[in-house]
Amino acid sequence: MIPEAAAAEPAPGEIDIDRISTNPDQPRLQFDEQRLNELAESIRRRGILQPVLVRPLGDAYQLVAGERRLMAAQRAGLLRIPVLVREIAEEDLLENALIENIHREDLNPIEQAQAFQNLMESSHITQEELAERVQKERSTIANALRLLKLPPAVKLMVAEGKLSPGHARALLAANATPAAMTRAAQTMVDRGLSVREAERWAKKSQTEHEKAEKRPDPNVTAAEDRLRILLGTRVKIVGAQKGRGSIRIHFFSPEDLTRIFGIITENKRRYDGGAR
Repeated sequence: MIPEAAAAEPAPGEIDIDRISTNPDQPRLQFDEQRLNELAESIRRRGILQPVLVRPLGDAYQLVAGERRLMAAQRAGLLRIPVLVREIAEEDLLENALIENIHREDLNPIEQAQAFQNLMESSHITQEELAERVQKERSTIANALRLLKLPPAVKLMVAEGKLSPGHARALLAANATPAAMTRAAQTMVDRGLSVREAERWAKKSQTEHEKAEKRPDPNVTAAEDRLRILLGTRVKIVGAQKGRGSIRIHFFSPEDLTRIFGIITENKRRYDGGAR
């Protein structure tokens, strides 16, 4: 059994750092400079304790996972680095990098969400299939992807750890404009508001939004009044606040319908005649 285990996972070897190219689809986009320098100092003293994962690429290698360790090794002045070499197909590259980073908890919430989105698009898979591949609940995938709907400034706050995903989801639930969402996010950061306080803001914002939608437009009300006087019946303009809608004209008998029809067609003839 021991030889079989060794064959399944070859022992790490060392290769020249300059023979390793980075992965253009690396899901991790942000690196903490201070932590990177601390890791570089640790590598100078103790070396690299865990090899990076690479795949053969021509007569060189491409990094699959371990970009932070590679960058720190370069800063530490190392010329060679321990690696695990695996044959990994191009279509599996992003998935391997994503899973390795998830298991190490190396990605911030926005990087993780973007990596999920990229993997779904490149592999043409659903949220359910992605959840199975990365061993996460589908709800976890869905909640992560929602973060990509945040305004850019709010995404940056989440990526930098200033705002938690819980705060961000509360903002998304508010149905607010991007500008209002950004202002609220900055207030939450400045005042150190809790997620519960963020949820209360979202609920209040949603209520105010609904009230604003229900508030009648005075121009629409005036138009309804003029039509009611002209036609001698109830008239309701529906949906005009969204730039399109309908006019509902009420009638209460066949004779009433004939009367209203006559008024509309007579006014149309006058309008058409005036237009000529």
